[in-house]
Amino acid sequence: MQRLLYAIVGLTLALPLSIMVSFAEMVEQPLTLKEASSLALSADPWLSGSVYREQALSDEAVAVGTLPDPKINLAAANFPTDGFDINQEPMTQLLVGVTQMFPRGDTRALSGKQKLQLAAQEPLLRLDRQATARARVEQFWLSAYEAQETIRLIDSERTLFDQLVDAARARYVSAIGHTQQQDLIRAQVELTRLDDRLTRLVQQRQQAQRRLSEWIGVRALAELAVELPDNSMRLSESQLLLLASDAQATFEAVAAHPQLQVIDQRLAALDTSVAIAEQKYLPEWGLTAQYGYRDADQLGRDRADLFSIGVSFDVPMFTTNRQDKEVSAASARVAALKTDKQLKIRTLVADFQEAAVSLTRLNERAVLFDITLLPQMSAQSDSSLAAYNNDTGNFSDAVTARIAELNAKIERLGIAVAQQKSASKINYLLADSSQVSIAAEAL
Repeated sequence: MQRLLYAIVGLTLALPLSIMVSFAEMVEQPLTLKEASSLALSADPWLSGSVYREQALSDEAVAVGTLPDPKINLAAANFPTDGFDINQEPMTQLLVGVTQMFPRGDTRALSGKQKLQLAAQEPLLRLDRQATARARVEQFWLSAYEAQETIRLIDSERTLFDQLVDAARARYVSAIGHTQQQDLIRAQVELTRLDDRLTRLVQQRQQAQRRLSEWIGVRALAELAVELPDNSMRLSESQLLLLASDAQATFEAVAAHPQLQVIDQRLAALDTSVAIAEQKYLPEWGLTAQYGYRDADQLGRDRADLFSIGVSFDVPMFTTNRQDKEVSAASARVAALKTDKQLKIRTLVADFQEAAVSLTRLNERAVLFDITLLPQMSAQSDSSLAAYNNDTGNFSDAVTARIAELNAKIERLGIAVAQQKSASKINYLLADSSQVSIAAEAL
């Protein structure tokens, strides 16, 4: 382990000073939620891969719509075996032929159409990826923010706890008031519990930042902005309540979600697969043309060259176990994907209603905390501390009230973060596939 540490230190010292300075500046600058979302979208290699996949499918659409290459045949026919003389026998020929195959029915056009249908889903997939990336980055950032600000709250209150413990120790040593040894032990236990809580919060923050680094890299290790951004939900609270109370309105709100539009594109491609399978009931045609050269005979007389042309085709006669089954299988895939779409609709509707109800209740709790609970907890804490200082209250009540106030502040912070997470989830569920052109311009 010691050697590894030395190696890391040596590697760090070997880096150019400019790189070390820029890295330090990058980590020191506070990371805002908006910046994290922008970095995730600009540094996502999946989006570039999707563009290449779309291009590949578009190129394949042209390729599959083209006739197969013709086949050239070269042959020497009917050579006499007693001398292999080209002009000995009138049937001896040098042959050159060409064969062109024509796929069944509209297979070429339908295959090209299917490739274009599959290519058309890539912009929708990119839009969904952008919405997903934004939502996940916001969730990770908010989790790290909650841990960071909870640590800040505990650190700010710890000074008061230390002062309270010092005062109790002084009163106990001087035998002033009713401070007992168990009060000191209780105070030390609470301080230890705060230390343990801080350790767990540091762990939670680091875990959230590591998950965030998957999307934005080393920038995720920076200190986060102190201020929580305003709720940027696309709906007003009244619109949210209206949608949450009406399943049909909720369905209409999520109907344009990119995931559903992607399924529609896949359904269109599978419908084309059914049409392609039905083309296999039709024959595949082949056209063959052949030219045969004959040399002059042994007396020097010219012999006519020969030209042949023919048509070949197969006859789909035994269709029960092949063509019928292929059409049936393609139709079954369409039906299966339609059920997947119904399940996805149910999931999106349920997720939206859950997030809407959650955000509504969180808003109510936030008002309750701000107007009633936090002022009451603060008054109770001040009253208990004043009573203890005036020797009319006990130490346990003062500590309990102070811890209760701290817990209330932490809970209020958790409500604010949960509000933002619910709003982020709602924004994702309201992602609109009509923004495909906008998303394409951003790449």
